[in-house]
Amino acid sequence: MKNHSLDAASMKILAELQKDGRISSNELAEKIGMSASPCWRRQKELEDNGYIVRYTALVDRRKLGLAVVCLLHVSLLRHAEGVVEQFEQAMRLRPEVVECYETTGSSDYLVKVVVADMDAYHDFLHNVLVKLHGVSQVNTSVALREVKYETALPL
Repeated sequence: MKNHSLDAASMKILAELQKDGRISSNELAEKIGMSASPCWRRQKELEDNGYIVRYTALVDRRKLGLAVVCLLHVSLLRHAEGVVEQFEQAMRLRPEVVECYETTGSSDYLVKVVVADMDAYHDFLHNVLVKLHGVSQVNTSVALREVKYETALPL
């Protein structure tokens, strides 16, 4: 399992685990048509080889009072030594930042922020983001409603 091309059984295991990470080994084996021991070994190999990064619970953000999703297009003044690293480290450390991508196009980064309300976003924007060395511009889009949200990759 060292290469990137996986066989059909491994792909089925990944697909089922994306649907339910808590499925038992016996149930998983039954769903993909394998016996339990080989299925468990295959799952362990997928974990050991980094195909399965971690297991997690998906939490409903609205039930926790996190009603606002903002998508930020962030431009840096320049890509001088330390500026990029400082920005990226700050994004990794902020709990309201749930995704951050370096991008092509008119901005340098796309950042997804989840907060309780616009006051919380205002605090993040003015007390954290614009105070970072090298941030030159932030354009924010506020999500009005969630049309699709998936965590499973298309296999």
